[in-house]
This record gives sequence, structure tokens and C-alpha cells, in this order.
Amino acid sequence: MTPPRLLIPILSACNFLIGVGAFVIVGVLEPLGADFGITPASAGTLMTAYALGYAVLSPVLVALTGAVGRRRVMAFGLSLFLAAALLSALAPNMIVLSIARIMAAAGAGMFTPVAAAVAAALYPVEMRARVLAAVFFGLTLAQVVGVPAGSWIAYTFGWRWAFWVVVVLALPALALIWTFVPRGLSFQPVSLRDLGGVLRNGRMMLAVLFTGTFLGAIYVLYTYIAPLLSETMGYGRDGVTLVLAIFGVGAVIGNIAGGFLADRIGWAKTLTLLCICQIVLMPLFSLLPQSDLAVILLALGWATSGWAFMAGQQMRLIGLSGPQAPVVLALNAAAIYVGAAVGSALGGWVIDSFGIIYVGLAAGIGSALALLHLSLSIKRSPTPQTA
Repeated sequence: MTPPRLLIPILSACNFLIGVGAFVIVGVLEPLGADFGITPASAGTLMTAYALGYAVLSPVLVALTGAVGRRRVMAFGLSLFLAAALLSALAPNMIVLSIARIMAAAGAGMFTPVAAAVAAALYPVEMRARVLAAVFFGLTLAQVVGVPAGSWIAYTFGWRWAFWVVVVLALPALALIWTFVPRGLSFQPVSLRDLGGVLRNGRMMLAVLFTGTFLGAIYVLYTYIAPLLSETMGYGRDGVTLVLAIFGVGAVIGNIAGGFLADRIGWAKTLTLLCICQIVLMPLFSLLPQSDLAVILLALGWATSGWAFMAGQQMRLIGLSGPQAPVVLALNAAAIYVGAAVGSALGGWVIDSFGIIYVGLAAGIGSALALLHLSLSIKRSPTPQTA
């Protein structure tokens, strides 16, 4: 089947929405915590709730809907995401907000892996990393526009308005999927049996879980970047928003560069290089305060090397998994949020035990462990599967 002309931009736009809804919590921890009378570390458990919800529900839901039309699955996922954003905006307490975050994770966990599998299947192998990078461009664009804008809105009008923006964006996204994604996209269906088979494949799971190790190290720091900047640099609304925007610019650069780099030098060298960059850069945040220019350059380099990761890892997993790619990509997406959950929890523990200034050092140690994990998973790489 010839790919629809607007398919990739539409999938990217929907991933932008999901990125805003998923990561806006990072920029609203302080006003949300103030509203509910809790600390930023306690508010950070909302990221953990979303992450664990995604990790558990995404692979199961993708497997259960394996025989359902791809358009219907993506439309239902976005509808659930919209409902969760509405509930978040109206949540009277942390319990309801946590439930809403789990709902949002379920919706995103149905949409994003299926979108990646559809895009990968419709384009030739030599274009795969670039196409996947384009699909996930929306997630990185959310770092540039969505998270800083959500932070500014939360500090200015209240954190609930950040979720109302997600509700408004979800309506046209849902219409685009239903209108432009063609019916009858034919792929080999997957099932719970396929999920069980992948889960029992130790070598495949070792490769998948590298995603969690790499991103878990990043989230030790990223979840608490706003309160860290407030405490060490004295930044308020505008300063935090600016650094998040710079981080987003780096994320976009990294997303694009990661696809080209993986196509050019291969996923193994790409992922190794990115681990080394994170080991070097993240501990520097434990040396704050520094000059404003130094903070901006550090955030730019950190984001560029961190967000260059996804295209190479997905290129790797699709090549290894063959017809089981939808399930493996769902597990990979789940690993993102396992990493986010564990990283956020570890970051909160570091803050409570040692102080917020140590989250950068802890994140760097986590990246060193990610490099060891990568080396082991390369040595024990599974045999590539074919259809």
C-alpha cells in the first residue's frame, strides 16, 4: 500500500498532543503542589502514576486490540486520552488526578505504539529510522512548545488550564485520525500469545528494557528540573519556562539528528555515543548555580543527546522483532514509562535523602549503568525475526 501523503504529519501532530498531555506535569509541579498543599516531590508521583499505568496497560491493550482496525484503535486511544485530560482539569484531589493520569496513559499506550508500527510497515527499511523520527517529532515538539507553554499557563492562570488546553487540542486530533487515516490497513494481527512469547524471550526483553534504563536516568533529573532551577538559580515562571523551551529546542534537534545518525552509523554506535554524552552532561546540573548562559547551553546539549535516542532504539527493535513489531514497540513504549516511573521515584528519594542538588549526579550514575546495560544487550542480541 502506498502511504497516504498526510499520514506521517498527522501521526506526528497526534504525538504532539500526547507529549503535551504526558509531560505537562513536569512544568506544573510547583503550582499544582501549592494548590493541593504538597511538596514538589509528592506531586512528582503523578508522573510515576502515568508511567506505571502506561507500562502495565500499553502492551496488554495493544495485544488485545491486535485484530481491530488500526484507525479504530488509534481513534479510541485518543478519545480515552481526551476524557482523561477533561477529568484532570476537573480533579478535586490527588486521588482523582492520579486516576485520570492512568486513564491518559492507557489512551496514549494504545495510540503511540500502533502509530509507530503502521509508519514502519508502510515505508522501506532504508527510510525506517527517519520515518520513525518524523512520527515521534511531535513528542519532541511538545518539549519545545507544549511543556514550556503549559508551565507558563500554570504559573499564570493555574495548573488546571494546562489540561484544558490538552482537551481543546484533542478534538481536532481525533477528527484528523478518523478522517485521514485510511480504513483497512492490513497487518498481521498480534495477540496475547504474541505478548507472552516476547515476554519469555529474555534476549529480546534485555534489548527492550535498555529504553527504560536510558530514560530512567534522564528522569531522575528531568522530573525535578523546575524546582531544581528555582532553588539553585532563583528562577520563577519566566526562567523555568525559558529553560524548558531551550530543552525542547534541543529535543527537536536530537530527534532529527538521531534518525539520520542511526541510518548513517548504525544503532549500536549511536546509542553508545548518546550514553556517554549523558554520563558527562547530567552531573553538571549538580554544580549549579552557574551563569544563565551556561545553564542554557547545558540544557540544550543534554536534551539534544537525550532525545536523539528513540529512532535508533526503535530501528533496532523493529529489525529484531519482525512480525511481532507491534507488541515489541508497545513494550518499548512501556519501557519508556517504566524508566520514567523509576527515575521519578529515585529522584524523589534522592531529594528527600540528600537534597535536590544531587539529582544531576544521581542521573549521571544512572547513565553509566545504562551504558553497561547496552553493552550486555548488544552481546546477547536476539536473532532477527522475519515474517
